[in-house]
Amino acid sequence: MAKRLFDILFAASALLALSPLLAVLALWVRLDSPGPMLYRQTRVGRKGRHFHIAKFRTMRVGADQAGPAITVGADARITRAGHFLRRTKLDELPQFANVLRGDMSVVGPRPEVPRYVALYPPDVAQQVLSVRPGITDLASLAFRDESMLLAKSSDPEHTYVHEILPAKLHFACEYVRTRTLWLDLRIIARTATAVWGNAGPRQKP
Repeated sequence: MAKRLFDILFAASALLALSPLLAVLALWVRLDSPGPMLYRQTRVGRKGRHFHIAKFRTMRVGADQAGPAITVGADARITRAGHFLRRTKLDELPQFANVLRGDMSVVGPRPEVPRYVALYPPDVAQQVLSVRPGITDLASLAFRDESMLLAKSSDPEHTYVHEILPAKLHFACEYVRTRTLWLDLRIIARTATAVWGNAGPRQKP
C-alpha cells in the first residue's frame, strides 16, 4: 500500500512538473518524422497481465516489421529525435501515465515483450511477475548501454537471450527479494545521476 501511494504521488508530481518538457518533446517527435508522438507496445506486467507501455516514438513508423525486436548500435530505424531521446532516456517519461493507471511502478523489474517472457524459467517468471514492472530498476543501471553492447556481438539476438536477459532476471529476482521503499529511493537517485550526470555505462549496480 505504501509503495502504491508513493508511486501515485511521484508519478503525478513528475507529470505535472515535466508537462512543459513533455509538450516540447511531443512536438519535436511529430515534426521530426511522420507518425504519432507516442509508441505503444505490448508488455507483460504483474501476474502475467498484458498492457500497453507508452514511450515517445523514437523509430520510424513500421520499424517493428523492418527489423528485430531489439535495437543494436546506431540502428538505422531510429529517428534524429529518437537518438537524443534514447540517449537521455527521455523517451520513457510517458510511462508515468502507466504508473498512474496501475500498470507499472516507478521502480521495479523492466517489463519485457511476451516473446521473451516465454523464455523465463517457471520459478523465475513466478517471482519476477509477482510485482509491478518499473520505469527503472537495477538492470537498467547495469545495462544503460545495452544497444552498444549488442552491436559488438556477431549474433545480437543470441547474446540478448543467453547473456543479457539472464543477467537482467538475476537483478529482477534480487530486487523482488530485497525491495523496500529505501531501495526504491536509492535506485531513483542513482538513475537520475546516471541520466543527468552523464555517467558512463555500468556493468554492476
